Formats: sequence, structure tokens, C-alpha cells
Amino acid sequence: MAFNHIFKAKVNWQLGNNETTQSPKGFSRNHVVTIANKKTPLEVSAAKPFRGDETLYNPEDLLLSALASCHMMSYLYVCAQHNIAVLNYEDNAEAVLEVEGSGSGRFKKVTLNPVVTIKDASKKELAKTLHEKANGLCFIANSCNFLVVHDAEIVIDAH
Repeated sequence: MAFNHIFKAKVNWQLGNNETTQSPKGFSRNHVVTIANKKTPLEVSAAKPFRGDETLYNPEDLLLSALASCHMMSYLYVCAQHNIAVLNYEDNAEAVLEVEGSGSGRFKKVTLNPVVTIKDASKKELAKTLHEKANGLCFIANSCNFLVVHDAEIVIDAH
């Protein structure tokens, strides 16, 4: 049986003084995203190559972080199912965005690079293979039409 869950976000952008949308260079990309039932709105812009404010989050950052975060939570879940004590999880994820000459683009590939510290050395290989199972459970990965690969490292800390 399938269950539907609804998520809501509000985007608010306003034309600034001395700006115009009649020119691609004539307006700020900065805007605010408010997510239902969350404390803090997100200040968002376009990525720097697309005339955005590089100090703010951009949609590409948010997609990559959503994918990496969802994979981590799915991974911790499958580790719990297999009684693997995870002590630390760190991921330096990277995304490749291909932009056509027309300005259209799409993500081509995301590489997740999790370094997972576990307690039990006898579960090292199982811990590594569980990344594939986690990918299959990850809501965000299941919604992507681009390649998501995992270059995982498992570290043992038996202390």
C-alpha cells in the first residue's frame, strides 16, 4: 500500500530598485524559500555562473545536499537493520552539471564519497555493500534521472 506525503515550499522574489526583467543581466536572482513548518527561511540565489550571489544557497547546491543527506539517512537505516554500529558518517559529494549552448542543462552525474566509521571490523564488507541497498531506498535518488555513484570508504574504530 502506498502512502502520499505532501511537502510545501513558498518562493518569494521581488524586483529591486533600478532593476528590470527586460534584460537577462538586469535583475537579481536572490530570493527567499520558506518551507512549511520550518523555523528558518532559506536565502537562495542562482549559482555564480548564472549571475547569482555565490554566498547564498542555489538550487544545484540544494539538490546535491538533498541527495547526499537522503542517502546518509537511508544508509543509517539499513545499518540499523543489520546491527552495524556506525560511529561517524562524512560525505564530500560532488555533482556534474552539463549546460548546453542554449542555456538548458541537466545534472549528468553525482558522486557520493561517504567515509563511514564503524565499530565491528567483521562487518566492514557488509557495511560497504549496504550503500547499494541505501541507494535503492533513498527517495531523492529514486527521483533522479542521472547517474548516482558511491565511492564509499569504511573505517574501523573499535574503541
